[in-house]
Amino acid sequence: MAEIIQKDGTWVFDGDALRLTPGRDKNVGLLRRELGELLVPLGALAGISFEQGKKSGRLRLRLRDGADPLLLATGGRLTEPHDPYQLAVEPDRYGVAEYFVDEVRNALLLDQVPSGPVDAYLLPGPSVPRSVSAGDGVASFDGEAVRLEWRWQAEEAKSAAGPRTLPLTDIVAVQWRPSGGGANGHLRFTVRAAPNKVPPKFDPNAVELWGFKKDPLMALVAAAVQARLPHPTARPAPGDSRAADETAAPSPAPSPAAAPAAAPAAEDDHDALLRRLRELGELHRSGVLTDEEFTLAKQAVLKRM
Repeated sequence: MAEIIQKDGTWVFDGDALRLTPGRDKNVGLLRRELGELLVPLGALAGISFEQGKKSGRLRLRLRDGADPLLLATGGRLTEPHDPYQLAVEPDRYGVAEYFVDEVRNALLLDQVPSGPVDAYLLPGPSVPRSVSAGDGVASFDGEAVRLEWRWQAEEAKSAAGPRTLPLTDIVAVQWRPSGGGANGHLRFTVRAAPNKVPPKFDPNAVELWGFKKDPLMALVAAAVQARLPHPTARPAPGDSRAADETAAPSPAPSPAAAPAAAPAAEDDHDALLRRLRELGELHRSGVLTDEEFTLAKQAVLKRM
């Protein structure tokens, strides 16, 4: 087991998963404190790194695309104080951080965890019910429907229409964006048959955010909804109401003449080993594997060939 305890939080790795617990330091972001402890399975990781600095270092986890509904809903735009996959490390714990990285990397290597995208959520997302007041509205989600209510600062186009209830079955996508670069942020829901054609300020399916303290908490509402939507790579099942919105025609089945012949099992094994060599090369180039780890892993694969 590997463990690192800091004011910013505590990370523990038991060989199968990482337990990320936010600290109680005043610099810990509101979103991290509200999200609480996270359990990240090893299979959800694409890599880990540690960066040293003069005053402090930083541990960073890189998750596989599509594994975490929070990262999907926020588009990876969570800033440092609120990002649960970063940990500030004090200089006297740099050695511990490097050991922690080595332990996780070795486990990724031994378990042959691929770094590519996944086709199902590997983290559950924030719990519900959840309600947040920020910007020009209040967004609430009980697991079945989103309710949007407007604060007095909202534009008349929104407040005049009154509160809105969006059943989960009508929601196609959800998006949270922070304020920055002179532009306001938003929490926006894309609803079936109602494309977003107006700015969030006037969109009755969006809450406009102005860069205040509670804005990041809206990301938790977005993630809770995202976790209960079909995974972006999943196709609607026959009979699902979402299937009616599929506009693309199904791909034609390949003709018998075009279908490749089945390869022998031995050839499949050889191809799998070649793919593994390519994956190891990518992990080495990206810094996930050290030179020594890459050499040992490559030798092991070559022996099997």
